[in-house]
Amino acid sequence: MTTHFQPISEITQQATNTLIKEIGVVNTIRFLNQFRVGFGNYTLERDQLFQDMSVKDIVNEIKIHRKKDV
Repeated sequence: MTTHFQPISEITQQATNTLIKEIGVVNTIRFLNQFRVGFGNYTLERDQLFQDMSVKDIVNEIKIHRKKDV
């Protein structure tokens, strides 16, 4: 039995085309973005961003922003 190995670029293109056909371009992009390698130090950035806030403060900020979006 002979096995044909496709280059990973071909497999990626075939998988992307299949996803686009099945779930559309936007949802394909959203799906693929979750596998991107991030950058920076989220823990440090989070600590700096929320250093003077309690959980209650953060929740209130979320509620304020949600009301603005409606």
